[in-house]
Amino acid sequence: QVQLVESGGGLVQAGGSLRLSCAASGRTFSNYAMGWFRQAPGKEREFVSAITRGGGSTNYADSVKGRFTISRDNALNTVYLQMNSLKPEDTATYYCAADTVFGAIQFMRGIDYWGQGTLVTVSS
Repeated sequence: QVQLVESGGGLVQAGGSLRLSCAASGRTFSNYAMGWFRQAPGKEREFVSAITRGGGSTNYADSVKGRFTISRDNALNTVYLQMNSLKPEDTATYYCAADTVFGAIQFMRGIDYWGQGTLVTVSS
């Protein structure tokens, strides 16, 4: 089992920044690709970003490219999402996820582990 705990959400004005963190425990962190997803009220959960086990490759949804950056620190068992130039449409609960298969994260298919989510609210 892998336990994932997100933190760093909150209320921010449009144009501001937040950094989300996701701390993992339970299994060898470097064995897992990691990702961030979000779900706005009344909408389906959607892919935001993914990172491979070693951090050498990343992927982003078009809606966040150039504004969000995913990174990981395998020594600290933590994945991050730096969010800049935030927009009201970024308002959502953000979830981190882990899977041994990068494609599962990238295409949101059969992901093994999810965190409980952290709420990000961007005011206009």
